[in-house]
Amino acid sequence: MSLGERTRPDVPRFAECPAPDQARALALVDDFGQLLFVLRQWRQVYGEELTAWATRVEADDLSTLPADLLAAWEWQADVVRLDTEPGGYVRVSDYRDMPAPARITAHTHTGLQLWTTAL
Repeated sequence: MSLGERTRPDVPRFAECPAPDQARALALVDDFGQLLFVLRQWRQVYGEELTAWATRVEADDLSTLPADLLAAWEWQADVVRLDTEPGGYVRVSDYRDMPAPARITAHTHTGLQLWTTAL
């Protein structure tokens, strides 16, 4: 899962999905349910209103993501969107059966903060 970037103030719900080497935060978990725990932690660091993009990948560690996944990130990465809502709720939008959206690439240079969890 990567932390989305809200780069369009004119469209408040717009959030693009940066590539792993450009994301402010990434998480690699064993189970989808664990993403909600990570999202809660991110809210404490990045603020209440945030968007995250998640996809299923085969990887042992964030530092060794497969090269083919990184090369095709913009086509594979944003299949499930998680938006935080007031009151602690999370809206989950599944885009796996939808055509790929148009892209605007964000280049964040704030470094990479890694969040991982395993139960």
